[in-house]
Amino acid sequence: MGSKVRVGIVDQHPLFRDGIVYNLEAQPDIEVVGLGGTARDAIQIAQEKRPDVLVMDSEIPGSMGVIEEIALAFPTVMILMLTSTGDDEQICAALKQGVRGCIAKGTTSRELVQTVRTLSQGEHYVSPSIAAKLLMRSSITKPAPEPRSDRFSDLTQREEQILSILIEGRSNKEIGNKLDLSEKTIKHHVTNILQKLQVRNRVEAALLASDRTPRRLTPLASPRSRTSTHFA
Repeated sequence: MGSKVRVGIVDQHPLFRDGIVYNLEAQPDIEVVGLGGTARDAIQIAQEKRPDVLVMDSEIPGSMGVIEEIALAFPTVMILMLTSTGDDEQICAALKQGVRGCIAKGTTSRELVQTVRTLSQGEHYVSPSIAAKLLMRSSITKPAPEPRSDRFSDLTQREEQILSILIEGRSNKEIGNKLDLSEKTIKHHVTNILQKLQVRNRVEAALLASDRTPRRLTPLASPRSRTSTHFA
């Protein structure tokens, strides 16, 4: 087994924090390296422990300012925000300031563990329920875009297909399973999609895609066999 995913946890409620520790340390590939309950603790853990993933409670006083500070000073620390309020404005602001993942405090331990693993690989993740709210908010409140060149015109048919699934909040692994492609191949396609759409992450790509009228896609040929091997 390779090196473990190193995780820092900052939550102002000791009982809830202990629950996160219990669920993460039960995994053989995850190690908790720092605990805290304040914004200052978050900075100290990021500076001294350099965890792969830093789990932060969105309700900690000063958390928003600290998120941006950590994202700028320690770009290798992936910040996972836990929210209980579902505040759309706060979530959007956090994603712009450097948060790499966002899940609700009422999530399952399985989603928590999988999200930590996803972020440790450099990917973004937003719970489908939260992503759906952000997409709905965007479609209602965002003004009509000014005429501009269609960024989507450069997407290949496969990239269009992957983008349509990415909007659902699926991880690279889940997209790969659905399309019978390797996770590495999906990651390559997603990177190309972000570059062509001129966005920084998957969430921005999903929000941008939600604002346009989807063009009709020609169905791709079905995989020949689930036993075939896909090379990246």
